[in-house]
Amino acid sequence: MPLIRSADSRRSTTPNGVMTTLASPTQGGATQAVWRVDMPAGNSGPHHASDGEQVWTFLTGGATIALDGATIAVEAGDTVVMPADVSRRVHADAESGFSAIVAAPAGFEVYNPGGTTAVDACDLAPKGTDRIVPPWIL
Repeated sequence: MPLIRSADSRRSTTPNGVMTTLASPTQGGATQAVWRVDMPAGNSGPHHASDGEQVWTFLTGGATIALDGATIAVEAGDTVVMPADVSRRVHADAESGFSAIVAAPAGFEVYNPGGTTAVDACDLAPKGTDRIVPPWIL
């Protein structure tokens, strides 16, 4: 059973927040990706979709999630299951921001659900890319 020490966790920083890889195929040999999201107050992630289900458990703060046309308000202790191939956007609480733990299938891809512009779902995708695997799940 591989052990991944906190000091060995991989961090990916985007303009929206910090993703800390806790387990993935290249970090512990996991078949599931598990990461922490820390999003500062008032920030928003990009509008995107994922070809794999994601399960988000909010540890601190709160957020509003636009998920497949619905708006969901969440707070610490809540869990949201985001189905595959459903549009989503996460907005951090304006005062507290949030921290969450997320689990998803390793190797999933994110994409623009409208299909008309380049995917920039993790703010790291080269322009013109249709789908990418976020670096925090590799």
